[in-house]
Amino acid sequence: MGNQFADDVLAGDGFRLTPLGSADIEDVTSACRDEVTQRWLPLPSPYTSDVARAFVEEIAPRMHASGAGLVRRIEVAGRLCGVIDLKATDWRVRATEIGYWVAPWARGHGLAGKASRVLADWALSTQGMARVVICCATGNVASQKAAVSAGFSHEGRARSAGIVHAGRVDLEVFSKLSSDLDAP
Repeated sequence: MGNQFADDVLAGDGFRLTPLGSADIEDVTSACRDEVTQRWLPLPSPYTSDVARAFVEEIAPRMHASGAGLVRRIEVAGRLCGVIDLKATDWRVRATEIGYWVAPWARGHGLAGKASRVLADWALSTQGMARVVICCATGNVASQKAAVSAGFSHEGRARSAGIVHAGRVDLEVFSKLSSDLDAP
């Protein structure tokens, strides 16, 4: 365990968390053009296939190689149904943040929460993290429900801490600690 996450494939109930590949560019492009995804995440707009290609082939591998984080596709029956990542990682403090989006064709099945639980528990139990956070816009109720379903505790609101296309937003902050894994 150094200053880089293991390049593991993780399995959950009916899904796997696997590395992104060039075959995912079309689905990433489509999902990131979605109105709901664009509403809550400050992704490039318009979201082009070139932007998706750069994310899949350059940004995600660079995040892992540098130790800054880890990007995984949420895969159901072989198809990309979302993306989840560890980001803003501080190895000295042993803290990281989870971000995610679920593709429009896969929403409503609790995937963000299930994938967040698997990724957070892995980071806390085997990757040396002491704290994992999820931050989501106050209005993004679906994302907040995902954090709670993943076993995260609501810590409070960080005022004007985020940005979306419409401007600055308050963020709801959720956390999960390594000690939470031992709680009954």
